[in-house]
Amino acid sequence: AGLVCVSCSCRCLLLALVQAQSESQQPKIQLRLAGDKRKHYEGRLEVFYNNEWGTICDDDFSIEAAHVACRELGYLGAVAWSPSAKFGQGEGRIWLDNVHCTGGEKSLAECPSNGFGVSDCRHSEDVGVICNQKRIPGHRFINTMNNNVEVQRVEEIRIRPISSHLKRIPVTEGYVEIKDRGKWRQICDEQWTPLNSRVTCGMYGFPGEKKYNNKVYKSLSMRKKKNYWGFSVNCTGNEAHLSSCRLGKALEPKRNGTCGRGLPVVVSCVPGRAFASSSSTGFRKAYRPEQPLVRLRGGANIGEGRVEVLKNGVWGTVCDDNWNLRAATIVCRELGFGSAKEALTGAKLGQGMGPVHMNEVECSGFEKSLTDCYFNNDALGCSHEEDAAVRCNIPAMGFQKRIRLSGGRNPYEGRVEVLTEKNGSLVWGTVCSENWGMIEAMVVCRQLGLGFASNAFQETWYWAGDASADNVVMSGVRCSGTEMSLPQCLHHGKHINCPRGGGRFAAGVSCSDTAPDLVLNAQLVEQTTYLEDRPMYALQCALEENCLSSTAKKNDHSSYRRLLRFSSQIHNVGQSDFRPKMGHHAWTWHECHRHYHSIEVFTHYDLLSLNGTKEAEGHKASFCLEDTQCDEGIQKRYLCANFGEQGITVGCWDTYRHDIDCQWIDITDVKPGDYIFQVVINPNYDVAESDYTNNFMKCKCRYDGYRIWTYHCHTGELRIIEGLPAGTF
Repeated sequence: AGLVCVSCSCRCLLLALVQAQSESQQPKIQLRLAGDKRKHYEGRLEVFYNNEWGTICDDDFSIEAAHVACRELGYLGAVAWSPSAKFGQGEGRIWLDNVHCTGGEKSLAECPSNGFGVSDCRHSEDVGVICNQKRIPGHRFINTMNNNVEVQRVEEIRIRPISSHLKRIPVTEGYVEIKDRGKWRQICDEQWTPLNSRVTCGMYGFPGEKKYNNKVYKSLSMRKKKNYWGFSVNCTGNEAHLSSCRLGKALEPKRNGTCGRGLPVVVSCVPGRAFASSSSTGFRKAYRPEQPLVRLRGGANIGEGRVEVLKNGVWGTVCDDNWNLRAATIVCRELGFGSAKEALTGAKLGQGMGPVHMNEVECSGFEKSLTDCYFNNDALGCSHEEDAAVRCNIPAMGFQKRIRLSGGRNPYEGRVEVLTEKNGSLVWGTVCSENWGMIEAMVVCRQLGLGFASNAFQETWYWAGDASADNVVMSGVRCSGTEMSLPQCLHHGKHINCPRGGGRFAAGVSCSDTAPDLVLNAQLVEQTTYLEDRPMYALQCALEENCLSSTAKKNDHSSYRRLLRFSSQIHNVGQSDFRPKMGHHAWTWHECHRHYHSIEVFTHYDLLSLNGTKEAEGHKASFCLEDTQCDEGIQKRYLCANFGEQGITVGCWDTYRHDIDCQWIDITDVKPGDYIFQVVINPNYDVAESDYTNNFMKCKCRYDGYRIWTYHCHTGELRIIEGLPAGTF
């Protein structure tokens, strides 16, 4: 029989055959991200070829090549690439060199290069990539270790409890299942290890794993049909996600649906203290139950913040040299969270104060505390611009499903509405705005995962709403600021008491990704305190602004007042500028001093007895909030002259000199003795900050009736915690 062919069709067929032959001749490779990673979507780029893992040289590497690699790994693309072994030097072969990609290739194997194993590079030239965080939906990759069978990338995983009535929040125990081709499949436990369970629990926000009742699952497994995934997983225990573990060869399929003598994989995770229904014994055994030596500060959401450690009773920061996911995960697990999602550098979550306690931290990944890791005591050259931070995996508590913002102009603002049970059904309703403030707004924004609060509204009539706006379901809300959800705050419960009602007076918030953070320079206060006896005739403006004690009103102009004077230097170490709550139009004019107050009470000054009783007090209005000085490279933005804009720029500070009116405490009526001198910034929480715990400063103080001594000044928590041995690491 003759062969009839239309020229165009033949040409297309030939091209398809050539393409298929070309693809079949391409080397089969597999990629992974390794090294000193700070995020799970970045790292040293490694290639699996000829049954051996190796690296890629940075010569001629480009963003186009990075795009190809990241897409091959299942990400939408690349953000950047890094030369010179930024993520650490690899080992073994350098498989690729002089890689040239156009960006349209499906695999790095398609890009021209010197050829596999042909390189004149050293591992100091290993290339790294930073991929887009978002994954390609339904991405499949070719597993070269399994005869080119397509499998689902290990990213859609769940822990499924054995029955719905056991589905407590959070879900801590159940079958580990992987979604493959749209179906959930179990994993055979024949090659499953406790390290795999550790990684699984960590990615779901749990610090550890524990044993479970195997008899229950064995009995259940015998009655139900199973659908096994065709691969095994091999983790080292330090991976941030199961997708970073190595995949084993496909298991032989069984006609009866079994996996030899094995059963479906089950994990049982240990929740941290904050997420457990009761005090978790497993967590207490695995991690230090007493006062932790590590804390997080300045984070917008649960499980994130700047890392601070306690040494000799003093909190200090960690330098970001060599900071990676492994060290960050130790911090997260120690604090009761899961593995780390990100290890942040460059003071991304704000700068700390005080000493830098740790530098060049190196962890094995199995320490109980960051202080057990190797580190360099010498932090010479490290500044707070290099403070390390973390973002941890946290359990799915469902908090965001029970609260929403309604009527706002964007998703970051609106009337607060909560889901509550009423007459046997779930209904949405508003929150009474009586005594509603910034602390309560902070809890709402944290619960929604929207960062910090920027405003707390007691009137929301200008936002559109439906019938639920008039239905008040929560009143009397008072939060401490540490709660993970609004219902955890004190409130009236079912006995609603809201005199003004909901509707136009429903509580509202606006949220922001960043916030300022004010910290007082304690050392300057200690160095500048002194006493001055000042005549009343020179204090009339101060008397008008209530900067003197009440007994001053009875004095004549010839009498004197004894003033404890000092300078204050207030730094903004946050991530956004500190601005007054009110605009120009709402500032208060004071005729005597002839200036505006942008914040009526900006600081409180108190002299306390040793048992905490207030003996004398003062306050300072913000009449001029400006950038007195800034760190090198930062421009001043706020100046008070000519009714200018007021505020403190990030990296700048505002100085109130000791010789300014009201920069004192009137101690005329105070008896000689030992006292505590306290300064509190932003005492009424009028302006949102990322960390209110560092807004106060305390000094020990001794007054003999003629002179005064201030010493041991410190910002934030007490320097020495009772019961803690000094210098324990």
